[in-house]
Amino acid sequence: MKVLSLIGQKGGSGKTSVSLAIAVEAERRGRRVALIDLDAQTTAANWSDRRGKDRPAVVSSQVARLPQVLEAAKAEGVDLAIIDTPGKNDAASIAAARAADLVLIPIQPQLYDIETLAGLKDLLGLAGNPRAVVVINRAPVQGRRHLDAKDGIAKVYGLEVAPVVIFARAAHSDAGNDGLTAAELDPESKAAHEATDLYKYIVRLIGDDHGKANRSRRKA
Repeated sequence: MKVLSLIGQKGGSGKTSVSLAIAVEAERRGRRVALIDLDAQTTAANWSDRRGKDRPAVVSSQVARLPQVLEAAKAEGVDLAIIDTPGKNDAASIAAARAADLVLIPIQPQLYDIETLAGLKDLLGLAGNPRAVVVINRAPVQGRRHLDAKDGIAKVYGLEVAPVVIFARAAHSDAGNDGLTAAELDPESKAAHEATDLYKYIVRLIGDDHGKANRSRRKA
């Protein structure tokens, strides 16, 4: 089982919407997914309630229960566990980062968000320095702010930045009202393609145990 954690030091960066987009894309491609919601606001869990479906499975959990929840997910045959964390909660972020094969840090391309990366680097150090990638999220469709943010993050903070940018498109927010993601609301939209591209990028980084297992079963 692979573990993907999304962390941040500021609310409103879009961690939950990115988590849900990845979870649905992974399910669509045959992975069994568990999304673990550590946020007391239970945004992901509320989305799942509106969705009215069992998959992807969304589990609302306290930070102290994270190891047990991950063990249960692994025992149930989950391929990908995604941990969604609250903003401004170091305990949750450290626990999630420690458990992760890969950490994603969604941020908006604005100074207030970018400045939080200094503290996040320290937090990652406390978690054992897992591999971490910044994802530019909610970028303005017009202009080059996302490009400037990428350059600044790499130069000032030395952090890896994902080549995939998630832009501020209405489909990303509108879909959540009905327990959907942009890819489900409009599969041919630019927003849907962004989610697909981000998922493919993540798989390249963490590997595809699910695909290997399927190939092994076919050979057997």
